[in-house]
Parts: sequence; C-alpha cells; structure tokens
Amino acid sequence: MKKALIASTALVLTAGVAAADVTISGYGRTGVIYYENDDSNVNETQIISRLRMNIDAATSTDQGVDFGARFRLQWDQNRDDDRGQRGATNAGKLYVTASGLTVEIGNVDTAFDSNGLIYATELGSYDRSVGFSDVTGNFFSYHTGEYDQDEVGRVGIRALYSVGDLEVQASYVDPDQRYDRGVGIDLDGDGVVDVVSNPNADLEEEFSISVDYTWNERLELSAAAAWNGGGIDGNDIFFVGARYAVMENARIGLNYVDAGDDEDGYDGQTFALYGDYTLADGLTNIEAYIANNNNDANETDNAFGIGVNYDLGGARLGASLQRDYAENVTADFGVRFDF
Repeated sequence: MKKALIASTALVLTAGVAAADVTISGYGRTGVIYYENDDSNVNETQIISRLRMNIDAATSTDQGVDFGARFRLQWDQNRDDDRGQRGATNAGKLYVTASGLTVEIGNVDTAFDSNGLIYATELGSYDRSVGFSDVTGNFFSYHTGEYDQDEVGRVGIRALYSVGDLEVQASYVDPDQRYDRGVGIDLDGDGVVDVVSNPNADLEEEFSISVDYTWNERLELSAAAAWNGGGIDGNDIFFVGARYAVMENARIGLNYVDAGDDEDGYDGQTFALYGDYTLADGLTNIEAYIANNNNDANETDNAFGIGVNYDLGGARLGASLQRDYAENVTADFGVRFDF
C-alpha cells in the first residue's frame, strides 16, 4: 500500500513538471574592486562576489498564450541585509505573453530601467560605469531583494510590445496599494489597525516609457522617460541614446540623461561618448567611455573609464579602470560565468 501511494504521488508530480517549463538561470561572479578613499578607516580594496539564480516557470495554453512567473534568489557579499547574510528570494512577478505583447504584474522590470542603451557604458566583469550609470537618477526598477515592511504593498505593471526591430514598453508602479495615504496600518496581521502613519504617504505613483529601434542591423536608437521617478513627486527623468556599428567588430555610441530632481539633490545632465572594439581573435573586447556631468557638487565635470573582457567560452575575465566626478580612481578585476 505504501509503495502504491509513493508511486502514484511520483506520477502526479512528474505529470505536473511535464506540463510546465521550469528553468533556473543566472550568473556568478567574483573578483576584487578598488575605490580610492582618503579615510584611513575605509578598506579601499575588497573581494566582492555575487550568486544570482532566476527561477522561471511557464506554461502555454492551447490557444498559444504563454503564462509565466519568476522570482530570484541572490547572495551579495558584504551587504548587511539578508542578501549578504544568507541569500534571499525577492518579490515575484507574473506575466502573460501573446502575439508579441507581454504584460507583467508584481515586482516588474520597469520600462525606464529596461531601456536597451541606458547601461551601454558599463565596463568589465562587474558591469560598472561611475561616469554614467551612477548618475542616471532615482527611479524604480526590478527589486532584486525581498521587500521590507514598508515595501510589501508595492505593485507594478509593465506592458512590452515587440514587432520586427521595434520594442515599445510602458510601466506603472504604485509604492503602496494597500492603504489610503497617511492612515493606520495593521502591522502584525492580527486584524487590529495599529496607530501609525503610512511610511509611503509621501510617495507618488511612477510612470515610465521606453522605445528601442534597430535600423539596418547597425544603428540602435533608444529613448526613455520616467515621471515621479522612485515615487518622488516632480522627479522626472529623460534619456536618449544612439549606437552605431562602424564595423562588424566596432561600435560607437552617444548617450544623454537628465537625471531629474530627488530629495538627495539634482544629479544633473550627463553626456557620454562610448564605444567598444573586438580584436581579431574574436575573444578580446576593449570598451571605453568619457562622460560630462554638470552637477555643481562635482570636483570635476568629466569622468572616464576603460575596460576589457576576455571570452573563456562559457565565462569571461573582465577588468576596468575608471575615474569619477569626485576625482577618485576605481578599478576592478574579476571573472563571471552565466548559466
């Protein structure tokens, strides 16, 4: 009897797995990051590692509609939260896809953050760009860690449509859909409303859009905008970018962002000229950028960086050397593998 029960249970589980597509993907990376600092109490050089695992489950209906879900498990060395202590799953998202249209709900990839060129200046195995990515402003993005107590009511919706070489997307994020602004909250779930203020009472809904177009397989054009970025009233951010393949193994691009205005101050407007070149061996890619930012708080308005990646076949070695707007030098060297 026990054997029959075990066999029938295994059959049910196997049938469930066969009916759906469950995959695990992600990457691991480790290496050394150096950041120049005048404070003698700060360790300028640290070993930094990350392990990321995306768990996706999807199924298709007889009508050709795909349904799916994702959550992420991630560990980041040196973080002082759950992601740094033991690794943590993040808030999940659900999606449906049909006829080139994908709609996500939950912890979504926002339109602005998913633009095709906004992170094109990033260098090395750590994909860092202190001259551009670090000054793109404050906006919502896919949350890689778990929601804390103030974030559990956050909900996002994203629509993505692709046709040929054109990709258009829009997203909406409500920082807290649970309560009216400023009312009491049932913090412990016992049905009794605690007399506290809503921690998200001052946050607004964020709206963002993004458009990407590739012409003749050589010219990439991108634009994106976010209104009330990061839930901050009046924090509007705008981005445009273009990249052209001058040869099969060489590209050059120009990006611009107006980073809006949040409670931490104005990040300014930034231009970045960047490019990359793959050597004849087909394995070594050299990349570089030079950027200009007009923030009055800068020590210098110019930042720059150069990086290199070497393809190991299933993994890559990478390094970069950069200088930021505080005139501090940062460098990194590491290895990354994707699975």
